[in-house]
Amino acid sequence: MTSRAFTFLAGALALALLGPGPAMARQAAAAARPEAPPTPGLPLVLLPDKPQLDPKALAILKAASDRLAAAHSMTFTAIATYESPARTLQPLAYTTLSDVTLQRPDKLRVITPADGPPSQFYYDGKTIMAYSPGPDLVAIADAPPTIDAMLKFAYDKAAISFPFDDVIVADPYADVASGLKLAFVIGQSHVVGGTTTDMVAVVNDNAQAQIWIGTEDKLPRMVRVTYFNEPGNFRHVVEFSNWRLDPVLPPGTFTSASALKARRINFASPDEAPAPHK
Repeated sequence: MTSRAFTFLAGALALALLGPGPAMARQAAAAARPEAPPTPGLPLVLLPDKPQLDPKALAILKAASDRLAAAHSMTFTAIATYESPARTLQPLAYTTLSDVTLQRPDKLRVITPADGPPSQFYYDGKTIMAYSPGPDLVAIADAPPTIDAMLKFAYDKAAISFPFDDVIVADPYADVASGLKLAFVIGQSHVVGGTTTDMVAVVNDNAQAQIWIGTEDKLPRMVRVTYFNEPGNFRHVVEFSNWRLDPVLPPGTFTSASALKARRINFASPDEAPAPHK
C-alpha cells in the first residue's frame, strides 16, 4: 500500500466506525492511546502496537489482486473525488473522470476529459507522452520497459500519478499489504457498483482505507482513503465502473497522432514552469 497512491484499497471513515465490533475498537484504543497531545489540525489516530490482520480480509484483498494481475489487458472508468480546503477551511470536493486502458506489461492509456482541463497520457513501453488538447501541448520522454517502473519514473520526473495506481501494478496485493497495522472485514454492501460487494478496511502508518470489492467477480468498485498527515481529515474517493478484462485492443491504442503533432514542452515538476522543447 503505497503512500504515493494508496488508491486500490482506500477508506475515509473513522476507525471506530469501521471496526467489526466494540471489542476490537477497545483493543485498538488501548494499544495505541497517545502519550502526547496530537498535532493541531491532524486527525487523532489509534493504531495497535502489533498488527491485527484478519485472514478473511487479506483473502478478499488477495483474490482481487489475483484477478487484476491475471488480466493481460483491461479497460475501466475511474471517477476520483478529492477534498481540498476552501477559504473557510472547510472541504470542497473536486472530481475527475478517467477512461483507462492497459496492456501488460508495458502499455497504458489514460484519457481524462473532465472535470478541469482535458488531458491524455500514453505509454507504449518505450516512451511516455502527456498531452493537453486545449493548448495543444505535449511532453514526451523515454521511459522504463514496465508499467510499474514507468509509474515511479513519471512520479519522480514530473509528479505524475494516478488515483488508481495500485490497481494497475503487476502485484496490487504487495502494494497494499506492505506495512499494514489493521485489516478487517466490515460487512457487505448491496448499493455500491450495482452489485454485492465485500467491504474491507486496511490501515497502515500513513493512511486508513475502505474498499468495496465485488463478491462474485472480485473487482474493486470503490475505494475511500484518509491520509493521517493531512489536516482536516479530508477524503479521497475512487469509483470504478465499466470493467472489461482481456479485451482485444486495436493497433494504435497507446499513441496519438494529434499529440505527436502538438507543440512540445519539457516534463517538469508542478513547482517548475515547463520549458519549451529544444
